[in-house]
Amino acid sequence: MTELKNDNYISIDEAAEYLGIKTVTLRNWIKKDDSIPAHKIGKLWKFKRSELDAWVQSGKSASVN
Repeated sequence: MTELKNDNYISIDEAAEYLGIKTVTLRNWIKKDDSIPAHKIGKLWKFKRSELDAWVQSGKSASVN
């Protein structure tokens, strides 16, 4: 149950910090690559840490320029 509680949606700023990149870089990646696990909720981009981890581990993050 704790694992689900820690997997709440985070903002684009939090996701960028989690990935160690700038927010503008993450926004550009979202525009260029639909494999990024981003969810648009209203006007805001939201992310789950577990999905970001899986995306990085899959190697797909290496192909984003």
